[in-house]
Amino acid sequence: MRRNKTPADVKKELSRKGVSVAGWARKHSVPQQTVRDLLSGKAKGHRGIAHRAAVLLGIKDGEL
Repeated sequence: MRRNKTPADVKKELSRKGVSVAGWARKHSVPQQTVRDLLSGKAKGHRGIAHRAAVLLGIKDGEL
């Protein structure tokens, strides 16, 4: 079973790869603020676009 990443893990990974939050959001057609909210803990990714972004980031398991 795969372990979900924490927001801190995702931030480190983006930094290591030299990818900005804005760049990642554009590439995956997700609003930049949604990604920022997920990484800061303001959003949990339960529904809609936040859910999609959380799954793509690896923060949660789910289906797209």
